[in-house]
Amino acid sequence: MSAGIDLEGVCCDFGSFRAVDNANVSIRPGEFFSFLGPSGCGKTTILRMISGFIDPTQGAIKIGGKDMKGQRPNQRPTALIFQNLALFPLMPIWENISFGLEVRGVDKATRRKKAEDLLKLVDLPGAADKMVSQLSGGQKQRVAIARALAVEPAVMLLDEPLSALDLKLRQHMRAELRAIQKRTGVTFIYITHDQGEALAMSDRVGVMSQGRIQQVADPRDIYNNPVNGFVASFVGENNIFEGTAGAASEGLARFDTAHGAFRARLAPDAAGKPVKLYVRPEHTVLTATAASENSVPVTVSEVSFEGAFISVHSVSDHGQTITAEIRNDGSATVPQVGSKLHASFEAARAALLPDANVRG
Repeated sequence: MSAGIDLEGVCCDFGSFRAVDNANVSIRPGEFFSFLGPSGCGKTTILRMISGFIDPTQGAIKIGGKDMKGQRPNQRPTALIFQNLALFPLMPIWENISFGLEVRGVDKATRRKKAEDLLKLVDLPGAADKMVSQLSGGQKQRVAIARALAVEPAVMLLDEPLSALDLKLRQHMRAELRAIQKRTGVTFIYITHDQGEALAMSDRVGVMSQGRIQQVADPRDIYNNPVNGFVASFVGENNIFEGTAGAASEGLARFDTAHGAFRARLAPDAAGKPVKLYVRPEHTVLTATAASENSVPVTVSEVSFEGAFISVHSVSDHGQTITAEIRNDGSATVPQVGSKLHASFEAARAALLPDANVRG
């Protein structure tokens, strides 16, 4: 069982501060949807409004097509997993998982069987009689998920549940969460400030800044076709150039900078707005001679080995740092510090984007 969620013009005010401003998004039944953004952008406030712990100041929240106005948290078909997991240390694992069923008056034998079935679902068979203190961090995460699933929610709400784990375990748990979501078919709404988590797990991502949803799209579209400078900068790295855009033709526009004239893709809604040019380091190429277009003379200032790739930082004649990424596959020549080269990029790989969508 799963349900869709619709936010229709949702706003949330705390006194004179607007935490969420005119949020409009439809989350499909059975979808893994992530709200991504920096601390204080409003994503957790959205989660708490969906769960019923906070009432919206304006707008409507619908779950399965039903308006949730006046519905308390225990009346909604949702389950919320907090950052601290809130497991009960004095209860065995099976009782932790079945606690919600006990509150609903389900008999002990049925609760035990349900808990054991869920432990199999989250790959923890045989852990029913263990205590919370006997589990690793990743196992505790899975118990928290099983407990939330025990009450058969239509929507699972997860508030940065992996933030306390180390990198390797976080990466493992990303795959675990996604697999559990696929097996159950429950709608997952995930809150994170970690772009890697959002891109790796989600069907779609909503990027937020200062209370506003900036863009909703699938992970590849978010990364490859950001709608504004905030999304481009928050999701991945960029070389950013300032200048003035000229007329566009066939989706490409001239962009005059201190480094000369470039050509780049003009964002669909950027016409007539101030824009900057954004190009990813992996799309920036270092060559001995200048390319036919979009080329900047640079001096290599630093080379950083980062495992799967090597970051080459260089400085232009105008003092701007430009970064290029080289894959560590043995095929590329890594330049020496002090080398005089040219940094270039294809017009189709660069984007002219306006700044973030901010409150008017």
